[in-house]
Amino acid sequence: MSIRTEARSRLLGVSAFALVASFCATAAAAETAPAAATEQKTEPAAKTDIAEGSDIVVTATKANELAPVTASLKTTQPQAIVSRSFIEDSLPATVDFNQIALITPSVSNYGGNNGIGLSESKAQIRGFQDGEYNITYDGVPFGDTNDPTHHSTTFFPSNTIETLIVDRGPGNASNLGQATFGGTFNLFSRATRDDFGGQIVGSYGSFNTYLARGLLQTGTFANGAQAVFSGQYVHSDGRTSYSKYQNYNLFGKVVVPVGPDVKLTFIATYNKNRFNQADSDGSTLYQQSLYGKYFGLNNDPKTSQYYGYNHTDKTTDFEIIKLEANLAPGAVFENRAYTYYYDNETLSANDVTTLPGAAYTTTGADGKAIAGDIPGYTKTNKYRVFGDIAKVRIDLASFATITAGAWLEFSHTYRQQTDVDLTTGGFNYIEKVVKAPATGLNPGALTPQYIKFDQKSRGNHTEEFVELELRPIEGLKITPGFKHVDFGRKIDALYNQTTRYAQRNANNYSADLPFVTINYQPTSNFSIYGQYAKGFLAPPLSQLYVANTTFSNAVPQKSTNYQAGAVYHGSHLSLDADVYVINFTNKFYSYTDTSGQGLGTIFTNIGGALYKGVEGQVTYAFGNGLAVFANASRNYAKTNVYTDPVTGKVVPRTIIGKAPMSTAAGGILYKNGPIKFSLTDKWTGPQYADLANTYRISPYNTVNLATSYDFGRIRVGVDVTDLLNSQKVTQIGTGKNTAGIGVVSTSNFDQYYYQPGRAITGQMTLTF
Repeated sequence: MSIRTEARSRLLGVSAFALVASFCATAAAAETAPAAATEQKTEPAAKTDIAEGSDIVVTATKANELAPVTASLKTTQPQAIVSRSFIEDSLPATVDFNQIALITPSVSNYGGNNGIGLSESKAQIRGFQDGEYNITYDGVPFGDTNDPTHHSTTFFPSNTIETLIVDRGPGNASNLGQATFGGTFNLFSRATRDDFGGQIVGSYGSFNTYLARGLLQTGTFANGAQAVFSGQYVHSDGRTSYSKYQNYNLFGKVVVPVGPDVKLTFIATYNKNRFNQADSDGSTLYQQSLYGKYFGLNNDPKTSQYYGYNHTDKTTDFEIIKLEANLAPGAVFENRAYTYYYDNETLSANDVTTLPGAAYTTTGADGKAIAGDIPGYTKTNKYRVFGDIAKVRIDLASFATITAGAWLEFSHTYRQQTDVDLTTGGFNYIEKVVKAPATGLNPGALTPQYIKFDQKSRGNHTEEFVELELRPIEGLKITPGFKHVDFGRKIDALYNQTTRYAQRNANNYSADLPFVTINYQPTSNFSIYGQYAKGFLAPPLSQLYVANTTFSNAVPQKSTNYQAGAVYHGSHLSLDADVYVINFTNKFYSYTDTSGQGLGTIFTNIGGALYKGVEGQVTYAFGNGLAVFANASRNYAKTNVYTDPVTGKVVPRTIIGKAPMSTAAGGILYKNGPIKFSLTDKWTGPQYADLANTYRISPYNTVNLATSYDFGRIRVGVDVTDLLNSQKVTQIGTGKNTAGIGVVSTSNFDQYYYQPGRAITGQMTLTF
């Protein structure tokens, strides 16, 4: 059902919310609340806990014990909590965090066409793209340093994740990150346990995919300390041709009490991936007509698709030291010091959409063409980030608590791209001649014609916040807050990206963000909440890839969020729903100066977008270990009308690309004695692949089945992902196309990506 007017959409949202609130209240009155329906942490709660962007709190009911997705009664914004039991019982061990989050309302993704967790995927929340929302690990935001995008297979495979919470909104003032307006994926590290034990896991399945994993819980030792360690190895030939994937991961967490009121937590993880994939992967319809839908690479060194010319090595580490302390009665302090590292070393062909018999050419140092040699490049992107987050919470009175703190982060990045002759391994002198300007760092210097860019950059980011939680009456919490953001970037480039000569550019940005949230819990199992919040996104590093930063005036993108919802947790029924309206302004825009003044690329802000919708999720548990669940969303994401600064033309509203208009999920779960079974289905609604709304992607769904049986210490299970073997299009990368959309032709260079199809995995787990 389409939303034809904004007025109709508002009416739909308000009516839906009123209906849901009425239903929740009726259900609360009709169903007897269980005596055990108390809010509990999913892991033992420390006295010193301060919320890490989202409370890990669920009600102890039959519905929430089985629910794949639920929300806390204490939430102040739309929320979906995915438990460790769902990750272990209903998903393959290779799954990445985007695919864990996929079961939740308004979340969609693409990528992963090489198999579940076997190639990078990108998630969307309500149509907000990766880089427009946060991802945190134990409360620490992380992302690339050129823009806050993420790599789903790089830092945190599923063995490092205990719980995942999707917050669909900016949160409160203490929710930190570079892209707060789109929401947050909150990943929480594996929990330690009181007792000694562990697991050894082995699995094998489709695409010659095998996994070996171990996990050790030390239990309590040495004055109350606890630790958990995990390691895994994954190998796969991949769904697409000649696209092997390997992953190594090590994880450790140690919790050390330092007296009765102080606790230290040490967390570290190391990850290494190697895979064969072009930097801009994907195949054309014509290539697929020759080699099949899942053509990726080949074994012919005379073509650009040769697997030996297309491979990437990624190495990362992530470390956190967390201090939690009770300073005095009613006063809690918490500090997180952290660092993380990312190193991407890529060799890639320039273009893997070339056709059979293509005439490849490189250029020698003498400027002469070398026929038959294949052009490519090397790419490096590596950075080290250091940061510290400090928070203090003080009870001012029985009805008021203040929380304040600050986040300080800085980064060092090195990025380069060099043209090479893949056939010989030498340089490819293909770039244009560039001479540094007379007013530049190296006046008159010529840039080597095989260098695209070679640059270092730094980032500095600080946020200070304060929020006051007021409890004027029993069950009511009103929390106003304020956050100030400062964000700076500097480039010190031997050869800057785009301009290709030496530059030192810098820029600083700031934002002031107010927040107000409310949560009212009139009964022990029912709550309503509301949120008003400002969000922001800092400009990307590319705003410094210009000849003169003076003429670029871009400021951070901002959003104004209005959200309201209700949560009900009965003995057998768990239900929540919400409505939202988000006005997104200061959209980043770049254009090339045509005034003849030589200003080059100019960055500015124009227009924006409007996001709004209705979301809900429900689980009903029967008394025999059987539960059914469903969730759904109706999402609207369109650009605002704006005037193009180059042409002067008014640009009408368009649907935002890669933003599904709706999502839905549902299924059944059964857990009784040694038997565990789940059948889940995720449906992704229609969307467009591009902002011009010319490439329409039809709806598709993925049905997953998982079942296992415990033979004492040994558990045997089978996972079948995409049970119905759906192989529909999930993404289209637009290229040169003179043949027409969807036409199989040598003149159509659009790249098509599909669901990976059915995959069967057998798994055995030894518990000790």
